[in-house]
Amino acid sequence: MKLSIITVNYNDAKGLERTIKSVISQSYRDFEFIVIDGGSSDGSQDIIQKYERHIDYWVSEPDGGIYQGMNKGLRQAKGDYVNFMNSGDRFHSADVLERIFALDTDADIITGTHVGSPHPNVGKDGISLYTLCTGAVDHQASFIKRDVALRHPYDENYKIVSDWKFFIEALIIDNCSFFYTETIVVDVDMNGISNTALDLNRREREAVLRELFPERILTDYHLLMAIHPDILKISPRLTKSQSIRKTIVKLASFFLLIKHV
Repeated sequence: MKLSIITVNYNDAKGLERTIKSVISQSYRDFEFIVIDGGSSDGSQDIIQKYERHIDYWVSEPDGGIYQGMNKGLRQAKGDYVNFMNSGDRFHSADVLERIFALDTDADIITGTHVGSPHPNVGKDGISLYTLCTGAVDHQASFIKRDVALRHPYDENYKIVSDWKFFIEALIIDNCSFFYTETIVVDVDMNGISNTALDLNRREREAVLRELFPERILTDYHLLMAIHPDILKISPRLTKSQSIRKTIVKLASFFLLIKHV
């Protein structure tokens, strides 16, 4: 089996039905469909039972949140790749999976693009710690080899950034292979907590970085964050001059100092 699609839901019956409809409408059929419900009380179970013949495995029981639900679904998965299309999000079109699996790639992580979110698509120009720290790989638009996902289960101690932590662990620390495609995979539901709790997102990202990297690397990270993106775009040309390179570093250090005063 090529793919396991995992949908996690809690008290979002309308969003769940939208997601289910987008999954079962796919022209590509070599997939299993797993639904993990966190013990909803809003009629979500009725929606699951309505489409039960299209679902290979489902459970509805209280759990510790979205990442525990995702790990639960991952443990049930049998596909070569997994995709998390959580409640409310939808595949962009009926031929999305067909287009993805027609690509000539065996990468550990295949990532497409999204619509409906103001966040930029990350990956077109390659992946680095900097690109991940200034953005995020679109989790719903990603197809991850199951063995890679099992090596890096989602950290249930965080509320909204464990998928971001996964990509840092898999792509930066584990150096997994990555393939980017312009294929639009997902229409994003912007009502999710990770899109609304911006302060929590920032604090949890900082905690993840402190957990994964030593202080000397974090110092470089904060230095990069202090440099305006427009300067970074032209820095390869500017830094051919040693004097200009030193000036950029001094300016960045100065702005970093001000930022933390």
